[in-house]
Amino acid sequence: MSFDRRREALATRVGGVADGYLVTKLVNVRYLTGFTGSNAAVLVPADGPPILATDGRYATQAAQECPDVDVLVSRRLGSDLVEQARAMGYRQLAIERHHVTLNAYDVLVAASDNRVSYVDGGETVEQLRAVKDEAEIAALREACRVTDEVFGAVLGYLRPGVTELDIAWGMQEEMHGRGAEPAFDSIVAFGHNSARPHHQPTTRPLEAGDLVKMDFGARVDGYHADVTRPVCVGPPADWQRELHALVATIQSEARAQVVPGAVPVDLDNANRARIEAAGYEVAHGLGHGVGLEIHESPFLVPDSPAARLVDRVAVTVEPGIYLPGRGGVRIEDTVVVGAAGAEPLTSSPRELIEI
Repeated sequence: MSFDRRREALATRVGGVADGYLVTKLVNVRYLTGFTGSNAAVLVPADGPPILATDGRYATQAAQECPDVDVLVSRRLGSDLVEQARAMGYRQLAIERHHVTLNAYDVLVAASDNRVSYVDGGETVEQLRAVKDEAEIAALREACRVTDEVFGAVLGYLRPGVTELDIAWGMQEEMHGRGAEPAFDSIVAFGHNSARPHHQPTTRPLEAGDLVKMDFGARVDGYHADVTRPVCVGPPADWQRELHALVATIQSEARAQVVPGAVPVDLDNANRARIEAAGYEVAHGLGHGVGLEIHESPFLVPDSPAARLVDRVAVTVEPGIYLPGRGGVRIEDTVVVGAAGAEPLTSSPRELIEI
């Protein structure tokens, strides 16, 4: 992955606003440097070499993972990077105000010794992360391929008597067997539990006639997949078949609108209009970005600040309709925006599968 290009893009945005950007959000540090440890910060100057700070536990790892940056070994990450900035004559640093706690800010102010001031750098790194490079898309594609394989394997686990927890554990084992790990805690919901959008698996056993909702994904090289598919145990009841057909149509129409130039808020509004026109309530937004985080910019929700979609932005498209006490259907795919529209990276069957 071209970490130097990512840092150059950040430096370009910082230039004219501050002398450098002090990045303390760990996932953003990974994006900019490749460092995968649990404690780090990085100073990206507007003009100059970056400095990665981490503690002694990760000195060797940082040198191996980040050979193209200077590594500062310290437990006072932010403070020592500010002192480095002072030594280089920097007078103003951008910080991740949305991430820095009040306590951490107090530490930075103390380290500045009134010689460095701070400005809000905004979610600049998150905005850069929204547009994936080829290596990131390849990692997402592999995570989705594994996820599709796991879905096919887990269908064989579904039989009366198994519990939601059994299936969730089976998913995890199938992912590990393919060299991946869970992108998030899998949602496995049987029967009326499927009416809960984010149900946590329980010991509830599978029964004939149940509508099953499975929302899960694999993580590969730090990149997350996300898919949701419904399954019916035995022949579907009329209401189950009709509900699935409606959600499938809505999801297909929504995917067709995920194109370059589309506005996230407008996509969500259109999805809400479809669900409400069918006589149902809207329980959640249309989708969200995916990448190094399972939920990242852009968010396809009513108050999304995201601008228009562009090529190589990866998002989920996941409309759902939920009937309390009966069951619910959500159909979700991870897609990447391209010139031809939304390319689904997940390809598990979208029809209602009967077990």
